[in-house]
Amino acid sequence: MKITIAIDAMGGDHGLAVTLPASIEALERHADLHIQLVGQESEIKQRLQAYQYDAERLSVIHAEQVIEMDDKPSVALRNKRQSSMRIALNQVKSDMAQACVSAGNTGALMAVSKFVLKTLPGIERPAICTALPTMRGHVYMLDLGANIGSDGENLAQFAVMGEVLAKALDNNPQPKVGLLNIGEEEIKGHQRIKDANEILKRTQINYQGYAEGDDIFKGGFDVIACDGFDGNIALKSSEGVAKMISFYLKKAFKRNVLTKLLALLAYPVLKSFKEEVDPRRYNGASLLGLKKIVIKSHGGTDVFGFRCAIEEARKEVIKDVPGLIASEVEQILTPEVTVLDGVESA
Repeated sequence: MKITIAIDAMGGDHGLAVTLPASIEALERHADLHIQLVGQESEIKQRLQAYQYDAERLSVIHAEQVIEMDDKPSVALRNKRQSSMRIALNQVKSDMAQACVSAGNTGALMAVSKFVLKTLPGIERPAICTALPTMRGHVYMLDLGANIGSDGENLAQFAVMGEVLAKALDNNPQPKVGLLNIGEEEIKGHQRIKDANEILKRTQINYQGYAEGDDIFKGGFDVIACDGFDGNIALKSSEGVAKMISFYLKKAFKRNVLTKLLALLAYPVLKSFKEEVDPRRYNGASLLGLKKIVIKSHGGTDVFGFRCAIEEARKEVIKDVPGLIASEVEQILTPEVTVLDGVESA
């Protein structure tokens, strides 16, 4: 199976310094992969001279413009139609590529992707979803910032999309699905969460009820759905805690000669711990709910992290995640069962 991925080569904090070597590494690791580097053609070709690669599996597509990290989504949509991001997405729309990967402006990527590729039938809003490490493996969490003020039906759609992703990528026939809330009791939380809870209880997915903040990393859930406001705060908070733990560990081991010696003895354990929770391994958030595959890489990631994002796109192409989501939403979230303002209607 030939898999072609369009790369927004100019996107992110580091641009070509990261996207180009990461693309070449991905080609070396996967013989079925073909890469389209979209960006400033002359600069890309000049940099490619420093690498050895299979020229038959890597092509360059010129783009006049670049969407900057501080550009407003409206500016990206109206004024940058010849940007590397927009052209990469156009390649996917025209079936010249099967997925797009970008480390660029998140708001712009979501807006342009939704405009160019459209959402699947039955999905009102795309959601940003990624895997987070847990005590038992990982959990898929969505939405992580694309939507603020999602209603009950939106949250239910997020839950079903996350369930499909977990089934497809983890070969998990019954992922445990939860809704992020401030408590396990059904009386707690916003009305939209209660509405989503009622919808999901009537579906055939393995819905487990509410998940609290500390449940995210315990490993009791395979999928946790939430509003983008809550999800983004939870994600950034976890990143901050991880950095704080790393800071205090380093500080403690550098305290004196004895602790430095202990650090050397503990190095294998610390190395293993770092690898397990390395955020680069989980880089590559899916924009679920679109008709085609779009993967958002962290803007400040390195070569290893961006390569992981490319590999995430490859896996989703192989599994046809959008097709699976479309089928599952049609079967599970039928229009006959909805909950609006806390009142069931048919």
